[in-house]
Amino acid sequence: MNEKSAQELTAENGQARDVVLIVDDVDTNRMILVEILQDMYDTVCAENGKSAIEKMFSGEALPSIVLLDIMMPEMDGYGVLELMKKSPITRSIPIIFITGAASENESKGLGTGAVDYISKPFDPEIVKARVKTHLRLHHYSDRLERMVEEKTEEMVRAKERMVETMANMIEYRNLESGSHVRRTSELTRVMADYLCKNPKLGRHVAPAEVDIMANATPLHDVGKIAIADAVLLKPGRLTPAEFEIIKTHAPIGGDIIKQMSLGSFDKYLACCEDIATSHHERWDGKGYPNGLSGENIPLAARIVSIVDVYDALISERVYKSAMTHAEAVEIIREGGGTQFDPVLVEAFLQIEETIATFAAMH
Repeated sequence: MNEKSAQELTAENGQARDVVLIVDDVDTNRMILVEILQDMYDTVCAENGKSAIEKMFSGEALPSIVLLDIMMPEMDGYGVLELMKKSPITRSIPIIFITGAASENESKGLGTGAVDYISKPFDPEIVKARVKTHLRLHHYSDRLERMVEEKTEEMVRAKERMVETMANMIEYRNLESGSHVRRTSELTRVMADYLCKNPKLGRHVAPAEVDIMANATPLHDVGKIAIADAVLLKPGRLTPAEFEIIKTHAPIGGDIIKQMSLGSFDKYLACCEDIATSHHERWDGKGYPNGLSGENIPLAARIVSIVDVYDALISERVYKSAMTHAEAVEIIREGGGTQFDPVLVEAFLQIEETIATFAAMH
């Protein structure tokens, strides 16, 4: 039997067909299953579990479904199933065990992730029916998952546009350019991405969290919408009483975002809430509104605390002139261990040239 790869079969047929990977250490069993299925599907064979894994993970044959023998040399069917379920590439591929001893193995296989069993000797009609049924269910599940992902992405994009619009309204009301929103968001992304790529720093950010943190940053000052103009827009130095009023924007911002979540958990809005509430907390516990200290302050808020102060320092306001990058960096450096997380300050200093370039571009 001349076995061909999935890619070769698809190219010959001129269109994509479902690929069935047949894994069995007995040549006759593989030949019988190929004969039963080849009219409806592209078939690829492996003589043992190790070969099957190599074919799948090398890209030679990523199947639509796997017919998998249990008792095989080198790696049995359970070992193949376990590896497939651990990988995002293969975990959703349906696996049908083929075995001559279904009684004991059936419950074990189904319990570890197989979708069905086909007993030996093979009944062609049963083989065709079960493969067809599980492929239909697999494709339906894939389509449903894609639809959910598309709708979720649409909702996330709409939510982010709404958030950015709200943030810009707040900045304009505060007599500051909307560029502050963009800069703090992008500088948060730069910091989070550096932490993601350098986990040894001890402040690891998962890849998915980089976008979440960057996209959540624009709402860090959403609570300012509730601050009276006489205080928010005052050109001179605030009195102690006025500063106490300004400080309320942090818990108010957290409450506003909490109401947006409608009681359901949302990683993005949860991050927005953490940042809005806690970006004025200090490493030494002398910040506001809750006097949190050290790693009790959410990581996203600790990151935004640094980039928000940096951007405020290098920006001109009606009540102050802009500092140079070097002057702002020195203030950040001096704040390490008191106002700011010292590890994050060290990370900031390691990429200060990137920070300066990015800030100048925006």
